[in-house]
Amino acid sequence: MSFHSLGLSEALLKAVSKKGYTTPSPIQQKAIPPILEGKDILASAQTGTGKTAGFTLPLLQLLSENSKEKFRPIRALILTPTRELAAQVYANVKEYSEFLNLRSAVIFGGVNQKPQAATIRQGIDILVATPGRLLDLQNQGLLSLKRVEILVLDEADRMLDMGFLRDIERIMNMMPEKRQNLMFSATFSKDIKKLAHGILKHPVQVEVTPENTTVDAINQKVYRVAKGLKTDLIIKLILEGNWKQVLVFTRTKHGANKLCEKMGKAGIKAAAIHGNKSQGARTKALAGFKSGNVSVLVATDIAARGLDIPLLPHVINFELPNISEDYVHRIGRTGRAGASGEALSLVSADETTFLRDIETLIEMKLPVEIVEGFEPDPNASTVPIKPGQGRQHRSPRNTSNNSGNSNRSSNRNNKSRRPKRNNDRRN
Repeated sequence: MSFHSLGLSEALLKAVSKKGYTTPSPIQQKAIPPILEGKDILASAQTGTGKTAGFTLPLLQLLSENSKEKFRPIRALILTPTRELAAQVYANVKEYSEFLNLRSAVIFGGVNQKPQAATIRQGIDILVATPGRLLDLQNQGLLSLKRVEILVLDEADRMLDMGFLRDIERIMNMMPEKRQNLMFSATFSKDIKKLAHGILKHPVQVEVTPENTTVDAINQKVYRVAKGLKTDLIIKLILEGNWKQVLVFTRTKHGANKLCEKMGKAGIKAAAIHGNKSQGARTKALAGFKSGNVSVLVATDIAARGLDIPLLPHVINFELPNISEDYVHRIGRTGRAGASGEALSLVSADETTFLRDIETLIEMKLPVEIVEGFEPDPNASTVPIKPGQGRQHRSPRNTSNNSGNSNRSSNRNNKSRRPKRNNDRRN
């Protein structure tokens, strides 16, 4: 199948060809035709599958068929959970709309809002935004969503994880009821299906990989290790393997900073990316990682969402996620575009429950290795880091008390079911 057979315009085909793409990915083959027909869709695809082009290309075509050159209200809104993902999606919109008479803008927190507001005032067709900054500008009367024709919720599962449900509901009320809705998520969890039921109208369901499965091209391995020896082991693996591009996941921002500091002392060029970092620092760290000036990027789950890192060879879970699905999201950043990848997990005794839940979710037993001199502590407790938090799937959570603060009240009131996430809410 070719892009031409999907019904795309010559202008879009020219832009796609310029990017060097010849054959649409499975998600693009399945999502583009129903979107061009004006249907709502609920799509599930892992990272690196080409889903951004899967909604960007048909969205651009629909808008270009009814161009409003003189007065340009916001006609398409693409909501993303993080700044990095917003910037990545906007870059795609700009590239694919190169030969179209459409204008676009991106807005997110952490930077001066004045240039963003000025761009919107000049008139734009497409707005890519994070919920926080969007609501800030709307509350100031600096933008209007009354003419939106197409809404895209990208990484919808992560938006729920970050506590954006109330914000999404507020944004829904600012738009016309009659519009096309496109929802993309890595998994079809119960929460996602509930959200979709309230937004989508007779949606076409698109799924290109079995739910919650991991990519076959990824070589997965577990290193059993004493908790206090994890830092020394990861440094040993990186130095002896002479690895030049490694994405490392930690559970907390403090843990990311501490690990970076120790890697630096060992002669490894490392940078941290998390919510407490300024947008400038996050952008600089990512640029250094892509260019090769930084060998190791240490990130929290939220900050890493939406990072566009092609052909990433190594992902290391310095700490296992306590939400099983996050393991799938993490390791899905390697083994992309037909390339092989390696995903390693350093597992201490108190993470045994998390490991068991992950293996149940992905329906496979992960191979285990023990490095001499880094053996696990036989006397260490196997009780999870936060008792009761290791589980297979996200359970439905009370969203009625969401407030828009960085740590949602519903999370504080339900610690027995879900740990307090140290998220960056300043989007």
